[in-house]
Amino acid sequence: MSEGTGTKSTRSRAPAHQAPAPPPKRTPGASTPHAHPSMNPPHRSPTSWPDARAIAARAAVKEAAHAAPVMRPLSEVLGQVLAAPLAALTDLPPFDTSAMDGWALSGPGPWRLPTGTKDQDHPGILAGHGETAPLPDGHAVRIATGARVPPGATAVLRSEYGTDAGDGWLHASPAHPVVLGQDIRTRGQECRSGDQLLPAGTLVTPAVLGLAAAAGYDELPTVRRPRVEVLVLGDELLTEGLPHDGRIRDALGPMVGPWLRALGAEVLGTRRLADEADAVYAAVAESSADVVVTTGGTAAGPVDHVHPTLRRLGAELLVDGVAVRPGHPMLLARLARANRENPANRENPGNPESAGAPESAEAPKTAETPGRPSRPARHLVGLPGNPLAAVSGLLTLAEPLLRTLTGRPAPDPGPAPLAEAVQGHPRDTRLVPVVFRQDAAVPLRFNGPAMLRGIAVADGLAVIPPGGARRGTEVDVLDLPWSASATEQPGHADQARQRTDRATDGEDISPQEGPA
Repeated sequence: MSEGTGTKSTRSRAPAHQAPAPPPKRTPGASTPHAHPSMNPPHRSPTSWPDARAIAARAAVKEAAHAAPVMRPLSEVLGQVLAAPLAALTDLPPFDTSAMDGWALSGPGPWRLPTGTKDQDHPGILAGHGETAPLPDGHAVRIATGARVPPGATAVLRSEYGTDAGDGWLHASPAHPVVLGQDIRTRGQECRSGDQLLPAGTLVTPAVLGLAAAAGYDELPTVRRPRVEVLVLGDELLTEGLPHDGRIRDALGPMVGPWLRALGAEVLGTRRLADEADAVYAAVAESSADVVVTTGGTAAGPVDHVHPTLRRLGAELLVDGVAVRPGHPMLLARLARANRENPANRENPGNPESAGAPESAEAPKTAETPGRPSRPARHLVGLPGNPLAAVSGLLTLAEPLLRTLTGRPAPDPGPAPLAEAVQGHPRDTRLVPVVFRQDAAVPLRFNGPAMLRGIAVADGLAVIPPGGARRGTEVDVLDLPWSASATEQPGHADQARQRTDRATDGEDISPQEGPA
């Protein structure tokens, strides 16, 4: 996925935790580890979109590097990530085998066939049989595909290229003369024992499962999937039925968990919380997840409790607002390891807005409880409450963070030309849903921050730099986690050809909305 705004970037395909990017340049004031305890903290300049993605990718490097691999049987590793290189445990093939049904030959022809009644009724050498007797020079014997070639055999003659006239002799077709070694798969042709077949960080696909089994594996070391909990905030949200009385359906609860699962996370669950400060604080403080993802409540309104909760927990804000539309109120925080309330709030623990006294020297806000083992730092991704703005936060902050924790390599995107001009924001990057048509990215109309109609049929999100982009301008396109290129399959151009006839269920792909 892109980390730029219109230019193709070259990046290592090694796992993010093995080759972390250099520290990004930060916009002054973008991160304030010791936030002011008041409801409305001092104004901060938002972090640029490329820097926000880079910060998210680096945020959990230490945790990922120290995570112990998990051994899983082959039946359970599909979709997991290799925690170590896959080295062959045997030669492949492990012995010389026949590549075709036919006859194993020794020396030049014609070749003498077995003549006894017992020999004539015998099917020959079959796959799965042990080593057979040596084949004398000038002789031939029936052999099946995959069967072990007998000692002394110099070639295999395919059934359709040989003639058995019934006189005990085998003749090769003049049009297909026998070549030494033909149709014999020699031992170690594919690999030798100890050869590295795949690097660490490889996504386990069905083909990888087959290779691992062939190479002798019963189980594989995999990267532990990060545990994620989703907290949906908002008294106005309904879980069923039609909107009524000022309340609307919750679109993020059904969407965010599966989206995170597609990014490689183990989703512990999705919880819906009332807009109450103590409820939000308790849910975040008591969560056992490696990453907590909240939806809504990231601004500074009267019922936006994410910032006060983070201050109360002594969290470190890594990203507090991003110069991107939609989704600029998104945030990323590192939670204090002990989950201990900020000592500044101890005088009135029931009031998350309490300024309190200065922190106690004997209990710094990130200190571990004496005698308790240290646990890895946890992270919180705060998504805006508008649906497409939340998608923007998933791709900007959650995806790079989880990519590091899951050990997945960063995709290498190719830019795609815009089929139409796209209006830009004067200062911020825009993320616009697009579909591919004839190798070009066509912007979708329904791209407002509260809209999902565009992203529901999109192939990706185009990264539009500040000021906009003209028709034909090549821009990076963020792959969606279920798109083919997200798993190193066809690139954008191939996707475009494959999807040219794809129906969009009435989506008008021509008009543009203004910046969200």
